[in-house]
Amino acid sequence: MIDTPGGRQDGKSKAVSVSTEQKRKEGGFAETVRVVIHALLIAFVIRTFLFQPFNIPSGSMRDTLLIGDYLFVSKYSYGYSHYSFPLSPNLFSGRIFGHEPTRGDVVVFRLPRDDSTDYIKRVIGLPGDKIQMKEGLLYINGEPVKRERLQDFRDDEGGGKRWRETLPNGVSYETRDLTDNGFLDNTKVFEVPPGHYFMMGDNRDNSQDSRTTQVGYVPFENLVGKAQVIFFSVKDGDAAWQFWLWPWSVRWDRLLTIVR
Repeated sequence: MIDTPGGRQDGKSKAVSVSTEQKRKEGGFAETVRVVIHALLIAFVIRTFLFQPFNIPSGSMRDTLLIGDYLFVSKYSYGYSHYSFPLSPNLFSGRIFGHEPTRGDVVVFRLPRDDSTDYIKRVIGLPGDKIQMKEGLLYINGEPVKRERLQDFRDDEGGGKRWRETLPNGVSYETRDLTDNGFLDNTKVFEVPPGHYFMMGDNRDNSQDSRTTQVGYVPFENLVGKAQVIFFSVKDGDAAWQFWLWPWSVRWDRLLTIVR
């Protein structure tokens, strides 16, 4: 068989075409890898330094936060500790760019007795404060906190009293009491040590908080961030991934609600 110049040209063209297609596929794969790596880096930076999502698994902060709420917590509000990083590597102690929380902030923190567990409560006591509950009324430094009786509630927890509590700095929020003079309604005087905070849940008779040995005083280092906004919410017992139930399960009125 005699090979012609035209035949040689066709073979060369095919080889060039195959080589170009292979390079195009390799380039497309490399670009996909770069996009994925960039996306992961952006997600890491956002989660570590800006915002981290959390969901609410218990009713200790009712009615401010409900089971099934999903919220963003700002990591920059109080600076950064090693708890700010994924897996909490013990890279350093204390906080960098630290800013102390304000009384009344709703805060996510690591449980002092088990720093693998996240809790969310409200900051009630600052370093040096004296905190006490007497007959269900909160006292800060010997002064009763102003509160106003609201309409009683009745739901899956049963029923009880609802109050609007206003802290000395003007921060106001609702609390609920399931029973009068319950176990946590009368306490000793807690004197908050330096560098620590006293946390309480808004659902006063159904909250493991600084009134109990389970939580105690929370070190500044253990603060993860400040709760800022509820970005999603589903009814208690429903799963967020069950999108086909969203028309009935999503609490539409809670979406994009600022946490106060």
